[in-house]
Amino acid sequence: MAFVNSMFANRLRKNAKTRLKWARRQGLTAFRLYDLDMPDFPFAVDQYGEFIHVMEYPRRRSLNDGSATQKREEVLAGIREVLAVDDARIFTKTHEPKPWGREQYERHGRKSTLTTVEENGLRFEVNLSDYLDTGLFMDHRDTRQRVRGEVAGKRFLNLFAYTGAFSVYALAGNASRTTTVDLSQHYLEWGERNFKLNGYGAGREHTLVRADALEWVESAREKYDVIVLDPPSFSVSKRMEKRFEVQRHHRRLIERVLLLLAPGGELYFSTNFLRFELDRGLQPVEELTPRSIPQDFRREVHRCWRFKT
Repeated sequence: MAFVNSMFANRLRKNAKTRLKWARRQGLTAFRLYDLDMPDFPFAVDQYGEFIHVMEYPRRRSLNDGSATQKREEVLAGIREVLAVDDARIFTKTHEPKPWGREQYERHGRKSTLTTVEENGLRFEVNLSDYLDTGLFMDHRDTRQRVRGEVAGKRFLNLFAYTGAFSVYALAGNASRTTTVDLSQHYLEWGERNFKLNGYGAGREHTLVRADALEWVESAREKYDVIVLDPPSFSVSKRMEKRFEVQRHHRRLIERVLLLLAPGGELYFSTNFLRFELDRGLQPVEELTPRSIPQDFRREVHRCWRFKT
């Protein structure tokens, strides 16, 4: 194979030299190798075990003039050479620019290329082929570890839980009770598989609840010691009667969730809507970003606050 000498390949080579060693020391088999480091190459490159997951963030101009295709080919050539992988182990997706509120996350494949990755001694199933996201939001890795260290003997609530990674960390941290809430039965079943991968099972003390979290919190009465609230930026579903926008509706949601905290309890609220502004009427203890962004992420891909009662 010819030596690939391009701006992208050289940057990836530089990143990989330190990142691969760092990941081994951290016990990670899922981590980011390239995070839109250079404006001319708007890609995120992640390693998931033996596989590489590439997310392209093309600009409209590059889509119109055809330059996006050339850039993609250059990126893939660099990945093949620098990381010594063939096409069968590379999964490429495109995060297309869409108007605010337009859904991005419908299923777009059924190959179900699954693998298991390790993170801080825990194991998670990821799907590299069928969805825009893989099932594990790596940018929340540090916050998950923080929660793990705080939940021993405590009651934990995970809202908009997705595939339950925060709940797995809570179980590993010896939480006395966990409640995992998501609207999707598919994601709850995925979460239960993540439980089993780590030797845990759902049951009376560790429940998986299929419900619209927005409605569920309105009727919930049980108190919790630690809550994670990571709602989507925008959400609409055939099973939901209301449209949710995190900027417009977050104050009401956070105020309601705070009522579920036991005295001395903590709420972690996060959003990946980067133009987000926290309502001035809310009083968090602190904003954790940028400290909540893992070392392998160059960009501030979310914002995170901690509230306390």
